[in-house]
Amino acid sequence: MPVSLSLTDALGHALADKRIDILRQIGTCGSISQAARAVGVSYKAAWQAVDTLTNLAGTPLVARAVGGAGGGGAQLTEAGHQLLAAADAMAQARGAVLSRWQATPHAGPALARLAVRTSMRNQLPCVVERLVVQGQIVAVHLRLGNAGDADGAAMGVPAALAARITRESAELLGLQPGLAVQALCKATAVRVERGGRLASASGSAVADAPGIHRLPAKATRVVRGESGDEVSAELSGGLQMVGFAAPGSGLRAGSPVALVVEDNAVVLALAEV
Repeated sequence: MPVSLSLTDALGHALADKRIDILRQIGTCGSISQAARAVGVSYKAAWQAVDTLTNLAGTPLVARAVGGAGGGGAQLTEAGHQLLAAADAMAQARGAVLSRWQATPHAGPALARLAVRTSMRNQLPCVVERLVVQGQIVAVHLRLGNAGDADGAAMGVPAALAARITRESAELLGLQPGLAVQALCKATAVRVERGGRLASASGSAVADAPGIHRLPAKATRVVRGESGDEVSAELSGGLQMVGFAAPGSGLRAGSPVALVVEDNAVVLALAEV
């Protein structure tokens, strides 16, 4: 494994979940199991966090000792200490920047969302409605819209959207009802079909089958292509999504459409504000 420390890659998680907190607790208590309890995740999730950060950093961050009371001891390597120091510096710098814009209603949340850089074109603000544990998998049911919306459904925002993630991922992200998240989905994972009959009377999303959701929308732009027609669409609540219809779909701007999304294709992200 390379010995150089990649701060940029490893700190991509610093503001998004509990991985850095777990690393910090390991440095404080010298134990993976104690760190897991302190942060509120399982022992398995804590090890997953260490493994993920180590992969991203490109060098060992924790030196472990197998066996012993409490699952064995652990201590941070020099690279681990450097990573925590960099995370603290980034948090302070980010806090200083955001504090300058607190008087502007929309600047803080916008800056936080811009901090998430991804190839996924569909990035939708959501609120966690409920978590359904199914063995090692958690179905995270979402309401599209911002946390400040009093009632997304009343505003015409589709309610039925979900993501399927592992229990460890749900623990590391600290997911709970009411938490604001971002739902990310590749445009190529969204199938666009001719709509109209698929919307419910309230204009909300209609579940087609377990794990599959159809979001009623209106096409705003269609780009023809041999491999598929790229369709930009507006959901009833004003949110925008991009997906692909079959070649020669005949869709055009203004056409009612249904955006078909499988919950396995939805990725969740957090942005600290």
